[in-house]
Amino acid sequence: MSDAKLPNLDQLKELPVPPPVVSYFPQTWGWLVLLLVVLLALAAWAGWRYWQWRRDRYRRDALARLDALEAALADEHTRLPALRELPELLKRVALSMPQRPQVATLGGADWQAFLTKTSSAPLPEGFGRQLATLAYAPVERVKALPADELQGLLASSRHWIETHHVAV
Repeated sequence: MSDAKLPNLDQLKELPVPPPVVSYFPQTWGWLVLLLVVLLALAAWAGWRYWQWRRDRYRRDALARLDALEAALADEHTRLPALRELPELLKRVALSMPQRPQVATLGGADWQAFLTKTSSAPLPEGFGRQLATLAYAPVERVKALPADELQGLLASSRHWIETHHVAV
């Protein structure tokens, strides 16, 4: 026997890959339509969430400022200006609401009624009065406010900023 007729490993060839058994393309138009409907629904949902995120920018900015005010309460030199700014912050939040309510001239019981009306949960009794005390009371009276009352006021303010109702 000669060596030319014997099989050699160099003569082996790789087998071709068979075509996929299942096509990746939908077999009927119904599946394609369903895929398009789902993609459109996802795009609409993403657009709506983006619109909400942009609309609520004033909330995020106000919460960041409230965090800065809470940090300023720890320092004796910045405590009074931080306390005086809290009612102003809530008024700015109300003025920044998307439907632009007429709150610039509200004060006293009307301001308390507006805060209560737009709040998702009941606010403490006299919340508006406490804000008025912070804004207009003499320095000694503001400095004499107890810490637990201030913490409750800050917590109520944070809750109102986070959850107030915006009718669009």
